[in-house]
Amino acid sequence: MVITTPFSRALGIKHPIIQGGMMFVGKAEMASAVAAAGALGIITALTQPTPEALREEIKRTHELLNGRPGKFGVNITLLPSISPPDYPAFAKAAMDEGVTIFETAGNNPGPLIKFIQTYKSPGQSEAPKRFVIHKCTTIRHALSGQKLGVDCLSIDGFECAGHPGEEDIGGLVLLARAAKELKIPFVASGGFADGRGLAAALSLGAQGVNMGTRFMCTVEAPIHQKIKQKIVDSTERDTIHIFRTLHNTARVYKNKVAEEVVRIERRPGGAKFEDIRELVAGARGKTVYETGDSDAGIWSAGIAIGLIDDIPTCDALCKKIVEDAEAVINGLNNLVTPSRSAGKL
Repeated sequence: MVITTPFSRALGIKHPIIQGGMMFVGKAEMASAVAAAGALGIITALTQPTPEALREEIKRTHELLNGRPGKFGVNITLLPSISPPDYPAFAKAAMDEGVTIFETAGNNPGPLIKFIQTYKSPGQSEAPKRFVIHKCTTIRHALSGQKLGVDCLSIDGFECAGHPGEEDIGGLVLLARAAKELKIPFVASGGFADGRGLAAALSLGAQGVNMGTRFMCTVEAPIHQKIKQKIVDSTERDTIHIFRTLHNTARVYKNKVAEEVVRIERRPGGAKFEDIRELVAGARGKTVYETGDSDAGIWSAGIAIGLIDDIPTCDALCKKIVEDAEAVINGLNNLVTPSRSAGKL
């Protein structure tokens, strides 16, 4: 069973499925398993403390693939920060290790995208062709990404984990708008976890799906088994938005810490980031994945959590999604019947 699109053919992947960048999850174990399954694995650059550590993680991904065919890229998300990381240094480290596929996200990505497209590693006479997928939560940002010359856009609906933007537009309308407005390929992100979702995305004009939460709940995901089981046991009602009053909305798992953040944000007079800094510290979120304590800190989860009821291998997951999508598409084809001429039975 195979579903191919211009996007999957351009990248040389079997399935039009991306494992999106996820902080503390997008590691070598995750990316290599997804790549070996025929989808696109993604290493999250900023999970690594330094560009040199990213180099080693890329090498480790190749080692885990152990010669098996498979494609993976690197996610670099530009975060709002007083002291931002050296994003070009992370990109350079990845490119020097031969990475040619990048997922970018965040504000003002132009300089980073141009650097990725034009950088020549030592010994290269010219920059090789690199494939850039840029994540957007609005059509206007997608059009800006298109002007920047990216190869593909990941259109994130309000259902997604992490930062869904401030306009609260769900994927059904956002993807249909993308199909009308964009001239370059796009994939669908936010709320996708199964074959029905893939079939729906394709019908709306997308050339694949980008999944995060669904890949967290796989055998190879490098997070504690208790968190995987927590995802299985949860429903689409078990996420919550934080940072809404700070205009940096994030969808996360609804736990005690997240609810406390929201309570502070709703105080008379509102809240400043300093009021919640300790609650949302990244180190606490990392502890969730390491210890299995789902209330230890903030951790991302999309409403696709309501569609997840098992913990398969990445290979089994990708095969099941494609098989189920084919069944849905074939079923829809059966609804189309030849029209009858007027006046004839």
